[in-house]
Amino acid sequence: MTSFRFSFVAVIFAAALALTALPHSARAATASDIQQDSAQALRNLYRINPLAESLSHKAKGILVFPNIVKGGFFIGGSYGEGELIEGGHVTGYYSSASGSIGFQLGAQTYSYVMFLMNDKALRYLKETKGWEVGVGPTVVIVDTGAAKNFSTTTMKDDAYAFIFGQQGLMAGVSLEGSKISHIDR
Repeated sequence: MTSFRFSFVAVIFAAALALTALPHSARAATASDIQQDSAQALRNLYRINPLAESLSHKAKGILVFPNIVKGGFFIGGSYGEGELIEGGHVTGYYSSASGSIGFQLGAQTYSYVMFLMNDKALRYLKETKGWEVGVGPTVVIVDTGAAKNFSTTTMKDDAYAFIFGQQGLMAGVSLEGSKISHIDR
């Protein structure tokens, strides 16, 4: 029983340490902060993935979430704020949030950018009271391996998301079930 108690305490300590060691804040204080962080996130993405930059020229809108914080100890969640860019201009601010129950332990930060490729996806984002990823327009997660097989001419889905810059101690990142909602800034 003592070894179980020690293991349980060690797990809680590790989770608490992971949460306090995260380098970014999940909530940007102002619109200016979001814009600055989003511009840096886009530069980082374009540097590591040229396909993303090519998509940006064809996208109707680009959702940028520069700092998502995810944590969990059996019950988990994630949250971050970002912006919608249309025609090179910021047209709105959005939050991305999710919750989950199940075996999970740890904390991490990451960025994601979603390229909305057609009017249907852009309209859905603006007209719904929160877009739950996995419902509505098709969103394809593009990882490094898949990006090698895509080109801007073969990509025909509604939206493409790139997850990058993961830091922390938590396995896996998924956007499924994330809810994207308009916020005022």
